[in-house]
Amino acid sequence: MNKTAGHPGLEAAPNDAEALRKRAFKKVIWRFLPILILAYMINFLDRTNIGFAALQMNRDIGLSAAQFGWGAGILFVGYCAFEIPGNLLLYRYGARLWLSRIMISWGLVACLMAAVSGPMSFYVLRFILGVAEAGFFPGVAFFLSSWFPSEYRARILSWLLVAIPVSSLIGGPLGGLLLGMDGLWGLAGWQWLFIIEGAPAVIVGAVLMGVMTNTPQQANWLTAEEKSAIIGSLQPQEGERTVSHFPAALRDVRVWVCAVIYLGFTVGSYGIQIWMPLILKEYGLTNLQVGAVTAIPYFIASVGMILWARAADHSGKKAQNLTLCCALAVAGFLIALVPGRMDIALLGITTALLGVTAARGIFWAIPTQFLTGIAAAGGIAFINTIGTTGGFFGPAIVGGLKELTGSFTVGLLAMAGFLCMSTLFAWLLVRRARNEPTACPELQKVQ
Repeated sequence: MNKTAGHPGLEAAPNDAEALRKRAFKKVIWRFLPILILAYMINFLDRTNIGFAALQMNRDIGLSAAQFGWGAGILFVGYCAFEIPGNLLLYRYGARLWLSRIMISWGLVACLMAAVSGPMSFYVLRFILGVAEAGFFPGVAFFLSSWFPSEYRARILSWLLVAIPVSSLIGGPLGGLLLGMDGLWGLAGWQWLFIIEGAPAVIVGAVLMGVMTNTPQQANWLTAEEKSAIIGSLQPQEGERTVSHFPAALRDVRVWVCAVIYLGFTVGSYGIQIWMPLILKEYGLTNLQVGAVTAIPYFIASVGMILWARAADHSGKKAQNLTLCCALAVAGFLIALVPGRMDIALLGITTALLGVTAARGIFWAIPTQFLTGIAAAGGIAFINTIGTTGGFFGPAIVGGLKELTGSFTVGLLAMAGFLCMSTLFAWLLVRRARNEPTACPELQKVQ
């Protein structure tokens, strides 16, 4: 009996083994990905719907541009403060229980956002929402790395992360419609938006409990042969050097480089996504028109993310593709600086969103190649903690510069600067992989 090449421990004829492997992973994909994509779509919708709520809410509760930018970003202070301990608890108690708990908690707080009445209550509830959400994405990334080998991860993560642009693709028109419910049953349109978009998180969180399985070994819905195929695929390949202890992960320079890259493109991502409705509003559009127009860049970004991640997986040059994504986003922000032309501004915003969205899908396939076990749980959370602070800085920087200058121009230029930083560090990751083939053989795969 021949062993399948590259998958020790899985004994079968090569063709039969590969067919078994594909069948097993197809089962896993259809069991987990649809519900996780839906969950992450709701997560991102509840995190960023503040941009549409602002079209009415800022006037109703008396928020200035700087106060709104501060409140929009303060979510990430709570999120980052509880990110690492949350993911270590996920490692201890299992993704099934912990991810369900996170969803139910944030859904309840998202609905409570309808009760904000001024700057202070706005800040407090946004902070609590961040605490409730802490650990969700790195928990999902760690969970998927427990089920899929490295050659699958960019595509799998891109399908998960396509929830981000899709949430905005749906959220734009939906936000415009919900704002139209203004006055129904005595509630403002922005209050209906928070309630209707927050409630599904509670429902999906309860469903996750019944669908998820922490590891392949526990999956009674797989045959014994399918379990063996998956477990064999997850074994480190010959020549790989992985990190399996959390303290060692924190000492690994690759973790810090990844954190800086993620910080840069997260600042740009949230800076444009939170403020896009208000940027477009300046061109004289109605709320419904703003919702429709914002769907265009998110549709293009959704398709681009999937296609680019597939190409990165096939080429194996993940860090090189990540560098190109970040560079494209820089170009997009610079194009959006052209004054007085909504079509040019929309082209620039679309290009920037395509770059940062495609970067996300490719990026998260990189750290999971050299981090395993608790190092993966804690290391991914650490990278996400550092990077996600960009969710605070992006909206706050754009809001502060808008109030200072009366224009979004300088804010967009600042976003381009952060993406330049990501481009540089992604290029350094490529250089490190090329120059240190002996010390870091596994980085050859991420070039």
